Formats: sequence, structure tokens, C-alpha cells
Amino acid sequence: MNPYVLMILLSSLGLGTTLTFASSHWLLAWMGLEINTLAIIPLMAQHHHPRAVEATTKYFLTQATAAAMILFAGSTNAWITGTWDLTNMMNPLASSLVITALALKIGLAPMHLWMPEVLQGLDLTTGLILSTWQKLAPLTLIIQTAQNIDPMLLTMLGLLSTLIGGWGGLNQTQLRKILAYSSIAHMGWMVIVLQYAPQLTLLALLTYIFMTSTAFLTLKLYSTTKINALALTWSKSPTLSATTALVLLSLAGLPPLTGFMPKWLILQELTKQNFPITATIMALAALLGLYFYLRLCYAMTLTISPNIINSMMPWRISTTQTSLLLALLTTTALGLLPLTPAILTLTT
Repeated sequence: MNPYVLMILLSSLGLGTTLTFASSHWLLAWMGLEINTLAIIPLMAQHHHPRAVEATTKYFLTQATAAAMILFAGSTNAWITGTWDLTNMMNPLASSLVITALALKIGLAPMHLWMPEVLQGLDLTTGLILSTWQKLAPLTLIIQTAQNIDPMLLTMLGLLSTLIGGWGGLNQTQLRKILAYSSIAHMGWMVIVLQYAPQLTLLALLTYIFMTSTAFLTLKLYSTTKINALALTWSKSPTLSATTALVLLSLAGLPPLTGFMPKWLILQELTKQNFPITATIMALAALLGLYFYLRLCYAMTLTISPNIINSMMPWRISTTQTSLLLALLTTTALGLLPLTPAILTLTT
């Protein structure tokens, strides 16, 4: 892609998200979401592959449907209450419509069906943008309108997303689909605690972005999109394979790693709010995710692909890809757990 065109598209992505961040008016928020959608579509379709074009079409249709619902809900609320203010969603029909539309935008279950299919058709860089940056604007609107939404609805969305995100990833062999289901599960964790501790939602979002970015950049460095291909990685780059396995376990939420922190604090908050059954279901749903991350770790670190040469170490061609960003993200995705007390002090 022409670098000038790429710069314009990335600037538009940034502009759309910033507009939604800064808005307190439904029309401005809607406009930011639309700019965001229109900016990423050329990035998704740039390879002119039938899979990419199909994924782009599916993404456009779902996002356009969600945007129309948001506009309809905002205008309905303005008709009844006389204001376009984001925080003044007094009409139950409008607030339910808005949360449904925003759930469709970020891929919360049961509006999640487009997410794995779309991510499967994209290259890893665009998939990274879709899994991280594109979540920011809708989540901001969900956080701003959460106080006017039925708590039971948010709890059901969160529980369904974590269960389906864990369950759906179990039988996948494509890494992008596994990361899509991982994204659905993490969105569930963020939404379920939203009304009780919004700062924990932001913390979970931040750690999710660090961990997912690391996973995508590693797969891009390996140029692999299937579980089978992970068997080749250990002999090529043992150190990177070891850190990648730890990053995947961090995504699963195992204790000495960064990913454990938001899950631990969210379960603690749910227990404090007297929802022990919800907390138990969330913890069990996290075990489903742990299983498919362990599958990836097993394929990456404990399997060696069959080869006909006697040497265990194949030829290593020095890569031309920059890995400084990957190194920084890997460090944050693995080592932030000791900072939990400091982060708690900042968020409370």
C-alpha cells in the first residue's frame, strides 16, 4: 500500500477513536465510530484475496448494522428526553438498544459470530488493529452509558462471552480464530465488572492489549497462522518460543504472570459485591481458555516437527523484522504482577 494512503488511513483511525473519546453527544460519538470503520476497511481488503474481501464485507455489514442501531437509539432517546447527552439514557428501550449495538461492535456474545470469521480472513497486522485499537471507542461508550443499563443484562453478556470465548476456542486449529475467541472471553471479563469497578475494566483492557499485541507480533515474526506450524518454532528460535509460551499462559491468567492480575481483582470485586456464583462461573470459564492456551504451548515447546536431517538445529536466516516493540510488550505481558499494590493504589 502507498505509504501516504496508509498514513491517511491510520490518522483517520486515530481521529475516529479520539472523536468518540472526546464526545458527550450521541451524533459525535456515532461519527467517530463511522470514521473508525471506514478507515480500517481499506486496510482489511488491501491484499485483494477472496478471504480478505469476504472478511471485509462481513465486518462492514455488522459495523453498519451496529452504527444504525446506535443512531436509532440516540435519536429515540433525544425524542423522548429532549437531550442527545451520552450519560442521560433514561429510556430503557434506547439503553438496551445501545448496549446491544455496542456489544455487536466489540464482539460480545451472543453477537460474537462475526468476530472469528472476520479475523480469520485478515493478515496478522490488521488482525492486531481489529483486536486492540478497534475495541477502544465502543468500550468507552459502554463505560459512559453503563450506569443506565440493567445490571442483569451486563452480567449475562459478560458470563456468556467468557463461556463462549472459552468453549469456542477448544476445537480450533487456526491461531487467528483462537485469538478471536480469546478476545471474546476477555471482553466478557471487562463487561461483567463494569458497573461495580470501572477502573478494573480499564486495567483489564490495558493488560489485554499488551498480551494480545505480543501474541500477534510473535506470530507475525514466525509467519505462522496454524497450530501445526508452531512445531517448527522451537528449533528455529528457542528463546522466543519460551517467552511466547509464557505470554500465552499470561493470556490464560496463570499466577506469576501479568494476566493473573485483572482476573484476580475482578473475582475479588465480584465476591465483595456478593456474587459468589458469578465469580465461580467466571473462574471455571477461565479454565476452558487455559486448556486451549496449553495446547498452543504444547505444540510450541514440547513438539518437534519430523525432519530428515540429522541436526536438531535447522539453518537460521537472520530476520529483517524489528523486534524492539515485541521485546517491550513481552516484558509488560509477563512481569507486571508485582506492581499490583501500586496499581490498586492508583485505581482506588
